[in-house]
Amino acid sequence: MSKNHETFNAHIEIEKIRARRTEARRKLYRKSRLDKYRAELVAMKQAGASCADLVEWLRVNHRCKVNRSSIDRYLKKLPELHAATTDVQETTQPEEDS
Repeated sequence: MSKNHETFNAHIEIEKIRARRTEARRKLYRKSRLDKYRAELVAMKQAGASCADLVEWLRVNHRCKVNRSSIDRYLKKLPELHAATTDVQETTQPEEDS
């Protein structure tokens, strides 16, 4: 028997279990092959390039073969493109006359 006579506290045990479960649930960021070309991809997308255009540019200039949908998913996650699209939508909405 141990000399440490701690009583069982259900609330503390539940908090430990929940903390362990939330740690296990956290998504880990995996580095993308597209991270190297992020600035160029964003600049070309903002200039009007399609995802198919970006696929061709990566394949020809950087020997990087990726699918069009992969580029689309990658660009949707970027905050700078998301902020740019919301700014454009706000400026293009018609103003109401009083």
